[in-house]
Amino acid sequence: MSDQQGKADPSETEPRAADPLAPASLEDMQHWTGVIGRAQQLMLEHGVAQMMEVKDRLALPDASPDTWFDTGLRMAKAQTDLWADSMKLWQRFLDPAEAPPLSPAIDKDRRFAAPQWRDNPVFDLIRQSYLMVADHMLRGVDAVEGIDAKQKEKLRFATRTMVDALSPSNFALTNPQVIDRILETKGENLVRGLENMLADLGKGQLTHTAHGKFEVGRNMATTPGKVIRETPLYQLIQYAPTTETVHETPLLIFPPWINRFYILDLNPEKSLIRWAVEQGLTVFVVSWKSADATMGDVMLDDYVLRGQIDAIDTVRDVLGVDSVHTVGYCVAGTTLATTLALLAARGEAAKVASATFFTAQVDFSSAGDLNLFVDDDQMKMLTALSADKGFLDGRYMAATFNLLRGRDLIWNYVVNNYLLGQDYPEFDLLHWNGDTTNLPARWHRSYLEDLYRDNKLVRAGAIEVDGTPIDLTRVTTPSYIQAGREDHIAPPESVWKITDHFRGPLRFVLAGSGHIAGVVNPPSAGKYQYWTNDQPADSLEAFVAGATETKGSWWPDWIRWIGAQTERRVAADGARQPGQGALPAIEDAPGRYVKMR
Repeated sequence: MSDQQGKADPSETEPRAADPLAPASLEDMQHWTGVIGRAQQLMLEHGVAQMMEVKDRLALPDASPDTWFDTGLRMAKAQTDLWADSMKLWQRFLDPAEAPPLSPAIDKDRRFAAPQWRDNPVFDLIRQSYLMVADHMLRGVDAVEGIDAKQKEKLRFATRTMVDALSPSNFALTNPQVIDRILETKGENLVRGLENMLADLGKGQLTHTAHGKFEVGRNMATTPGKVIRETPLYQLIQYAPTTETVHETPLLIFPPWINRFYILDLNPEKSLIRWAVEQGLTVFVVSWKSADATMGDVMLDDYVLRGQIDAIDTVRDVLGVDSVHTVGYCVAGTTLATTLALLAARGEAAKVASATFFTAQVDFSSAGDLNLFVDDDQMKMLTALSADKGFLDGRYMAATFNLLRGRDLIWNYVVNNYLLGQDYPEFDLLHWNGDTTNLPARWHRSYLEDLYRDNKLVRAGAIEVDGTPIDLTRVTTPSYIQAGREDHIAPPESVWKITDHFRGPLRFVLAGSGHIAGVVNPPSAGKYQYWTNDQPADSLEAFVAGATETKGSWWPDWIRWIGAQTERRVAADGARQPGQGALPAIEDAPGRYVKMR
């Protein structure tokens, strides 16, 4: 103890530990071991209760007695394994000299990268105990029998989400970095974190980047161009050429309507749009309108007929060319596939010289975790959220995508911005990620039900556009198909399935990284890699087994492929200059639609 003047009490016989949070004796460690043991039990009991609640909510079928007996044996073994691992963990702290070595995999979690998690024995015990229990809870899902694979994935996702939320790094009193920060700032970090949290609650969205650092048209989406057409659904932007001659066949890019188009024009160094212009392409981009009350009845026909085909015909007419190269990113790639099938059925396939698909899906049988959000309860909730507006607030979709990577996109920011009270990073990609877009309510629900849930697009005739049955096997357009190896939104095995349905010449490229960084990877960055395989392959596994890895960006491979489809070049004058053709300029790029909320 200490007296009121802060001097040491002479009656103290044991020296005080240098770190006030460090245990001073074996008795302290035994006490903390007991505390952690009780915490483990609570976490397990809570996890089991949550799993049973999920089982009831998902209406999982009752299993046969044999199945339950087998499941019981599995659960019993899992419980035995847990306690065996617990004893090993406690032995490590109570008698380090005799403890078995720790698995190196346990030290790879970025949440616990700070040295405080290892330097202090108490927090080291908390960290390792949590990781051990979390691992056992996730493995416990595999012990559940009598349910189908999709239901088990729902249970696994719910368990993983709960486990991530319960991480000791997410709570002030169990995170040594937060405790150090409180002492360092005398609690000011918590006040600042509270301000950040209240601001986010006020706007109904988690903040990822510093406010006011980025602005579309000022330091984002700055490639020179003009808006030359505006409809109730989209604006069409034409970009100014930077070369004396350009490829005769222009490039028309369809970005996803669930995001702002400027992911492809973040800044001059990262811009695919600017880079494509510099390679001698006449580039057009569709900028979709963020949905409002006037778009309540917008459906697939609108995005195909009054969106993509209208834009294709507009570009053909403005430049006086027979065909265009097209790009469809993510969900816009799904509708581009539909557009190609419709054009083929109408005998108009020649309007599109080639199609490039960025992380796009047409067959949703292996669509990953997003398939977990298309059950009846989710559909009812979506209907309720948009019933009185005609559109779905984009913040709901943002929250859904964040939840798919909750550890990185939710809890990381809870810790940094709420608990540590740190400044928000200046990161353009995360600014774009938080720049949400509203979605037409009927179309969004139809997209989830017809494509994700019922997988109708790959069943010939199951979907019609303008009264015409859609059959993807009629698509013979040369296609370049790009997938991201770590993509959690459009898994590469799902993107690969395009090759099972299209009949034209195809080039599949597997890029390093995920849904965004795998696409937005300029050659100047020298990052990641991509894989190609010129030999026939009947599966993604076979493709990878025979693939050649190339370091860096896949963009040069793509531009060579585009060049092989159209070798003739023309002067970059007249209609090749934005607003100098039949359609005068309406306003400067990036236009007003991209700024609408």
